[in-house]
Amino acid sequence: MPSLWDSLSGSRGQIPGALLAPDRSVALSSLLAASALSVAPASLAGACVLVATRSQLSAALALIELDGIARRLVIATPDVSREHLRSVIDTAGADTIVVDEGRASEADLLPRCVRALAGTESPVGDRHGTLQSEWVLLTSGTTGAPKLVLHDLDSLGGALPRRASGEAPLVWSTFYDIRRYGGMQIFLRAILGGAPLVLSSPDEPVREFLARAGAAGVTHISGTPSHWRRALMSGAGSMIAPRYVRLSGEIADQAILDALRAAYPQAVVAHAFASTEAGVAFDVTDGRAGFPAAMVGAAGAGAALRVEDGTLRIKSARTASRYLGAAADALAGPDGFVDTGDMVELRDGRYYFVGRRGGVINVGGLKVHPEEVEAVINADPRVRMSLVRARRNPITGAVVVADVVLNGSADDPAALEALKRELVDACRGALAAHKVPTLLRIVPGLELTPAGKLVRPVG
Repeated sequence: MPSLWDSLSGSRGQIPGALLAPDRSVALSSLLAASALSVAPASLAGACVLVATRSQLSAALALIELDGIARRLVIATPDVSREHLRSVIDTAGADTIVVDEGRASEADLLPRCVRALAGTESPVGDRHGTLQSEWVLLTSGTTGAPKLVLHDLDSLGGALPRRASGEAPLVWSTFYDIRRYGGMQIFLRAILGGAPLVLSSPDEPVREFLARAGAAGVTHISGTPSHWRRALMSGAGSMIAPRYVRLSGEIADQAILDALRAAYPQAVVAHAFASTEAGVAFDVTDGRAGFPAAMVGAAGAGAALRVEDGTLRIKSARTASRYLGAAADALAGPDGFVDTGDMVELRDGRYYFVGRRGGVINVGGLKVHPEEVEAVINADPRVRMSLVRARRNPITGAVVVADVVLNGSADDPAALEALKRELVDACRGALAAHKVPTLLRIVPGLELTPAGKLVRPVG
């Protein structure tokens, strides 16, 4: 696959598209005249480059300029600690670091440092690269040093759809950071399709982000279900009018799919299954949670799906090559299938995600997937989102409890108590007795990880 730069500039020597950040925007055509790096990109030929900027915009420009020139691009997430950056450097064999103002203190981690500039102002030099650069993404594990997952541009973007001839112009946006797998997919869709991309920022209120996206005329936008629940809670969802709404990264239950359909009746609402290791397996656009059972074992599909021991397993050309590190685990089995660790359950010809294998609550020897309880609670139109977790119990070891965020305010104590009883009754009607919350709290909000997923208790 051609490098990003060659893909962009291959048409009549022009570069379409732009990156729109909260503080500034860069038309990609400006890269024809000047670089966003403090050195000519060609001077980094064959290097193993750690891109460790604070700004998404700086990281995006560095990736565009260095793909095909650097031997390996190691893409650090903004929240990775200095300690873990040292581990990343050692494991990846990085010899050069790219930093910006927000991360200037990390410049001393490697002897060779390149600055990402505030704009495109450095001499450009030759950017034509002949290498198939390796792209290394970091997993978003909850504890310890992140795993390093080895991709290349072909496994990340080779199968992405391109804008069809005659199709109306696209403007992409995402709640994700583009340095995580979900955001990287949107970044590459925009760049390879020559479309503008509205970048988000963790410091930017949801309302301001949606206002910027709306002002840019966003047509396609993605995020986790938790991102979307927050967006709908903000009251600013009407600031955008997308044609395509995408969810990934968490289970998309029927409640959030229905809420997005109601908010954006003109849009295709799709939920995708993807992981950093397995790549994108499939999109579902029929408006229903889960996916058709016929997709498992289907011949000629873009990704081969298999369910084994209740977990979804995937094999495709978009699967990463391997984990980096001498003691790293095997990424896939001998047959090439990646065990995603995501549990599925077959009901009426459709597979439904029920939770992560490692996230099960053990209630007296009986298993509870928090997500299946949340799906029942979230189905109530008065509920925006919920988090189900374990609480220690001297008899059963654990019981199920739930924190619930409501769609609107409810100040009447009697009404709140009645609502809680109704939610528990709904769980009793839909779930086995050991899965019913013994305690349900109404809370103002729930914490999200930097990847936009609900923060779930560990252990």
